[in-house]
Amino acid sequence: MDKAIKEQIAKWEEFSKNKDFRLNPDKKKVELLAKGILNNKKNKKLGYCPCRLITKTKQDLWLICPCNFRSQKTWREKGECWCSLFVKR
Repeated sequence: MDKAIKEQIAKWEEFSKNKDFRLNPDKKKVELLAKGILNNKKNKKLGYCPCRLITKTKQDLWLICPCNFRSQKTWREKGECWCSLFVKR
């Protein structure tokens, strides 16, 4: 795993510390999502969630990872964010 991916995952781990959610225990999924977000940072200049369609509007700012996932239906029904990066503890 390259350094940038490790750093991104460490940021997410810190973000989820002492909260009612944590990183998905599926390490391969988390690594794949980190790659997608880093790719979006490189190509789109912001860390958009790789599972969302970006249209370059002001509304897309809600799609920057970590997005406002706790307000989403998927969180309430499945206990995970849209892309399953974060799951309920």
